[in-house]
Amino acid sequence: MKDIAIYKSEINELLLLLAQEQGSDIHLSPGVFPTIRVDGRLISLTNRSILDSETIEGYATALIGEERKARFLQEKEADFSYTVEEKGRFRMNIYMSKGSFAITGRNIPFEIRTIEELKLPKILKFFSQLSQGFVLIVGPNGHGKSTTLAALINLINKERVEKIITIEDPIEYLFTSDKSIIDQREVYRDTNSFANALRATFRENVNVIMVGELRDYETMSAAVSAAETGHLVFASLHTNNAAQTIERIIDSFPPAQQPQIISQLANTVSGIISQRLIPSTKGGLIPAVEVLIANSAVRNLIRENKAEQLNVVIDTNEEVGMISMNKSLAGLVKKGEISQEQAEFFSLNPKELKLLLK
Repeated sequence: MKDIAIYKSEINELLLLLAQEQGSDIHLSPGVFPTIRVDGRLISLTNRSILDSETIEGYATALIGEERKARFLQEKEADFSYTVEEKGRFRMNIYMSKGSFAITGRNIPFEIRTIEELKLPKILKFFSQLSQGFVLIVGPNGHGKSTTLAALINLINKERVEKIITIEDPIEYLFTSDKSIIDQREVYRDTNSFANALRATFRENVNVIMVGELRDYETMSAAVSAAETGHLVFASLHTNNAAQTIERIIDSFPPAQQPQIISQLANTVSGIISQRLIPSTKGGLIPAVEVLIANSAVRNLIRENKAEQLNVVIDTNEEVGMISMNKSLAGLVKKGEISQEQAEFFSLNPKELKLLLK
C-alpha cells in the first residue's frame, strides 16, 4: 500500500474535480473508473485508472484516519463531513461492498443559495415567517431537500432575530450567524442522537429547530412535541408527496400511540414541500415542487386519518399558494424548461399530467 499522504492527495484531487465540474456526487467502487454525477447523469472518469480494493481502502483511511477506521470496521459504515483546503466541502459515506471498501461523496457548496437562486416557488418564504409549527421538506434522496432546508434557515437567519439550532448527521451546510444566533450540532460528535438533541432544545431557549432527517419514531415524536410547545421545526423525510408523508409518520408509531400522533400532527403541521430535481432542456437541474399549506381542511383530513385525500385539497387551493406536483411539472413543460417525457417520468399520476398539458 502506498504512503497515506499519497492517498490523501489523490482523494482530495478527485473531490476538488467533482466541485470544479459542479457535480453532485462521486462514486468510488472496486473494479470501475471513478465516477461523478453531473446534472443527474453518471460520468465515468475514463482518463483515470480503474479502482482496485487496495486504492479505495487507502482513500478511506486517508479520509477517516486509523482510529476511526477501527470503529468503521466494526460498524461497516461511516457518515461524516470533509473539507479540502477550504476549497470544497463534502458529505462522505464509506461502506463495505463484497468485503471491500466503497466510497460515495456529495458536494456541498459553501454558499447557501436563496429561494430565488434555487428557482423555488416564492410561496416557500411563507414558511420562514411562521412563529411556530412543523414544516417538512420531502422527496427522494438526492433531490435537493438539504439545500431547500438551508435556504429557509438562512432566510430566517438574515431576516429575524431568533435562536436557531440545527441537528444533523453529518453537518452539511455551514451557517454564519447574522441577525439570528445559530448553533449546529452533529449527531455522534455533539449529541448522541437526534431525539436527545431535540429534547435538549427545551432547555436551550430555542425558537427555530432544523432536523436533518426524521429517521425513527422517537425523533418524529420529539420533533412534533417541539412544534407543539411553541417552536418552529423544519425537517426532511424520504417520502414522495404530502399524503404519503403524513401516512409514513403515523405508520412509524406503534398502533397504541397512533391516535396521539394523529392529533398532534393535525395541530402542528404547517406545511409540506415535496420536490424533484429534473434535468432541464437548458442544462442543469430545475426543481418541480408540490406545496401543501395547512388550513382547516388539511387539519381535519389528518385528524380523520384521511391523508389520501390531501391531493384534492392541494388541487383546489391554488389561490392560497398550494401547488400540486403535476401543475408544477406542467408549468415547467409549458415554459420549455423540461421535456414532456421527463415530466411524465417524474409524475406520480402521468394520466392527469397529460390532461393538464392538452
